[in-house]
Amino acid sequence: MAKRLEKLRQLLSKNELDAILVSTPENRRYISGFTGSWGYLFVTAKGAVLATDFRYIEQAGKQAPDFTVQRVGGSADWLPNLASELGARRIGFESSNLTVGVYNTYSKAFEKAGGDVKLELVPTTDLIEKQRAVKDAKELKLLERAVEITDEAIDEVRLGIKPGMTEAQVAWQLEKSMRERGAEGLSFDIIVGAGPNGAMAHHRADETVIKAGEPIVIDMGCMYQGYASDLTRTLFIGKPDDRFRKVYDTVLEAQLKAEEDVRGGMTGEQTDAIARKVIDDAGHKEEFGHSLGHGVGLEVHEYPRVSPRSEDVIEDNMVFTIEPGIYIPGWGGVRIEDMVVLENGRARILSKASKGDVV
Repeated sequence: MAKRLEKLRQLLSKNELDAILVSTPENRRYISGFTGSWGYLFVTAKGAVLATDFRYIEQAGKQAPDFTVQRVGGSADWLPNLASELGARRIGFESSNLTVGVYNTYSKAFEKAGGDVKLELVPTTDLIEKQRAVKDAKELKLLERAVEITDEAIDEVRLGIKPGMTEAQVAWQLEKSMRERGAEGLSFDIIVGAGPNGAMAHHRADETVIKAGEPIVIDMGCMYQGYASDLTRTLFIGKPDDRFRKVYDTVLEAQLKAEEDVRGGMTGEQTDAIARKVIDDAGHKEEFGHSLGHGVGLEVHEYPRVSPRSEDVIEDNMVFTIEPGIYIPGWGGVRIEDMVVLENGRARILSKASKGDVV
């Protein structure tokens, strides 16, 4: 945590800020270790304060030893008072998280404080999110366990999928299996898209009955000690026909090509293009409409972005997904997704779940 805090302070200097107000829960946890549901970090060049309410004072003291814990109540006066106490004038805030209402409340508190020193709230974007993109050894260990839980769950549940089951029943079996292995929750609502539902990339599992002779797209993930996993496999109930085999093999080729060819120093756009060319050349250009992947960590979608317009540079110790897909309305879809980590400029595949497609 001390290293993360020091890096954040370097960003303050680079952005000409005296302090930053951290409100995003994942960023708050990343910088301080505090996992409570409410609170703010106030970080300056020399000071580090965790402001929270009565419910979390003891927890904050235990989880965030590098921070001074300050109890605050319903009044917003604590922020200008703290800023004045620590000599902070230009205070950055997380513009993608702080609501307009809360911003207005604190702005009025600054105006009310008055005095000779003018306090200024300055919007910032993704300062800590970009810092989080490169994972340390402890984070990688937690991510690997989250991936293992997900792998084990789908390899167990896939054996019991039968015609007549509903998508919702399969989703529940997957959730149950992950929780039994130590998952603290889901990283997102499980997607089970049977038959034509598989053409909707983010279809939520419902009461649709699974039938023989159709593909099933399963996209799932869990949270383990704060870190996420994300995995997609496409299965076929019965004997695959030629159409499914051609589409599946195209997606698999695109995924394996991207996993093999991605290198450190590439942008997200360049990485995306590796898989996209395979799908385009196979005649499915208009049927792959989403990005190739995204970073995974404290959130299931974070930096780096691996998309057609992403300028994010892929670096060692970044964890991200590679998940090409083809979606054909009225028929269904195929998506195959692994999580990988870049090591020594090459992708190491974290996801080990079977890519066998027949149930």
